[in-house]
Amino acid sequence: MTTTDVPRSADVDSGRRVSRKRPRRTATGGLRQAVSATTLLWIMACLYGFPVLWFVLSSLKPASDLFSYPLTLVPHNPTLSGFKAAWDSANFSQYFINTAIVCVITTILTVGVSCCTGYALAKYDNRWLKAFFICILATTMLPSEVMLAPEFLVVRNLGLYNSFAGIILPAVLTATGCFMFRQFFLTVPDELVEAARIDGARELSIFLRIMVPLSRPIMLTLAILSFQWRWNDYIWPLLMLNDPNKFTVQIGIQSIVGAQNINWSVLLGASVISMIPLIAIFLVFQRYVMSADINAGLKD
Repeated sequence: MTTTDVPRSADVDSGRRVSRKRPRRTATGGLRQAVSATTLLWIMACLYGFPVLWFVLSSLKPASDLFSYPLTLVPHNPTLSGFKAAWDSANFSQYFINTAIVCVITTILTVGVSCCTGYALAKYDNRWLKAFFICILATTMLPSEVMLAPEFLVVRNLGLYNSFAGIILPAVLTATGCFMFRQFFLTVPDELVEAARIDGARELSIFLRIMVPLSRPIMLTLAILSFQWRWNDYIWPLLMLNDPNKFTVQIGIQSIVGAQNINWSVLLGASVISMIPLIAIFLVFQRYVMSADINAGLKD
């Protein structure tokens, strides 16, 4: 004679209660993790944003209020006199034009050269290319100040001193850009390239019609970084240029600083003016970088 155990109604009810409570605990734990991560991000944003906020608000203060005690964050008598004095004391319109020419040309060349170099390093199997990639990475281990002297001698001997070409050409090839494109093209399946070759596509057609469209997010990211690097560059243009009509923005800001004293109100206003193009470019292109699907078209 066999017997079968029939679950009691109390056991069934208790099991249902336990199963209902577990998802609540999981959801609560996930909510706590989300809240903690969000709180940490807000704290970091405040730590990074507070000095910038202080800097911008200080540019609106009169010179007499910058070092008044106790220090205040919000200006009591906001004024734009520092911005007006900075714009009148320096030829900012010419500085902006010069810097824009250098930044735009350098950015276009940097993105193009880095894209070609990264594709060759990723999709062609050659020991000399691997050695060349190691040499490119080795340049990141050297401080930029170490290479200033040899770069200056090369540019001067080429007759490019005191010209925009002398600023642009040494900055075209960057190890960061080559590394970014190489790592991206390594994620592209080789079957995609082989299929294009079987269909009769040439190497240049594969690169321009397949690889370049796929790498648009990396191109935009490198373009923003390259533009920022060239806009904030100070040492190299200072060494290469001696004509005031060819000065860039950073050299123009430095010319405001006097030998004996510094007008901080004018200096802060000039610094804020120099930040406006970078902020505008980031606001325009950030949605293309942040919303771009880097893995688009890469599924087998």
